[in-house]
Amino acid sequence: MKNSLVAFAFVAGAAAQAQGTAFVSSEKDNALTIIDMARQEVTGTLATCKRPRHMRLSPDGKQLIVACSESNAADVIDLATRKSVRRIPLGEDPEVFDLSPDGKTIYVGHEDDAQLAYIDFASGKALKTVDVGKEPEGVLVSPDGKTVWVASEAASLVHVIDAASGTVAKNIPVGKRPRRFALTPDSGQLWVTSELDASVTVISTKDGSVIGKISFEVPGARSTEITPVGITMTKDGKRAYVGLGKANHVAFIDVPTRKVQSLVLVGKRAWGVALNKAETQLYVVNGLSDDLTIVDTASAKALKTLRVGRVPYMAVLVE
Repeated sequence: MKNSLVAFAFVAGAAAQAQGTAFVSSEKDNALTIIDMARQEVTGTLATCKRPRHMRLSPDGKQLIVACSESNAADVIDLATRKSVRRIPLGEDPEVFDLSPDGKTIYVGHEDDAQLAYIDFASGKALKTVDVGKEPEGVLVSPDGKTVWVASEAASLVHVIDAASGTVAKNIPVGKRPRRFALTPDSGQLWVTSELDASVTVISTKDGSVIGKISFEVPGARSTEITPVGITMTKDGKRAYVGLGKANHVAFIDVPTRKVQSLVLVGKRAWGVALNKAETQLYVVNGLSDDLTIVDTASAKALKTLRVGRVPYMAVLVE
């Protein structure tokens, strides 16, 4: 009996550990909120630089990189010790960035200068800049590292940039104020949220043509309140999830048909969205209610809402 109890405790402990930790950036607290994903509880906070917003894991999964707008830098946090190991200058007021697949280059939008900057991760030195449209924010690197997509909010364009040469290969008109990207698993389609158009634009990565558009409607919400920003997609490419901002819902979308399957009520200004590895739960960060809602993806129902820091921005799940 004793051995059975020990075995059960070991398996339960391993399962809890496997579920991992969520880190939530909070713009007003200069800190990350830490959530135990197994217990669905907040376990503490981690101090970081000023106004933390966008975050990315390093390719090896050992470091969390946090862009801090008011520090003009990225804070590099060692996940084993949960301590900052260094700061990387990112330029003025950085927000969204991405990493090359080899982890050697940071690509970050400089909104005031209408540029995409290349920064060497190891040395922190600026390598080059590429002129793009006004207020570039969304940044995504292709899995092969050859292409960088940049969303220009003011110009309502997606810029297709050849990473090696730093040249703009194509400018693609999309809905008003494009914000975030998601790629289908085969990298054949690029999905772009447009905050002031209540829509997602679907782009063929083969030739840069627009091949579809998904427009959102939420019962009881005005069209101006439907402000999609955060987007993520399942590994099999069959479903996408979009945070609808001030409409306070997250949309479940069938990717092949591009139809909205479900709308789930969450907190105020549903912003960042993140899936756990098993894709059973969606973590939705609500920027105006200072909380995070965990949604069951099978039933399309909210499971639990947790208070997090002031003006939370996004979540990164470490499993």
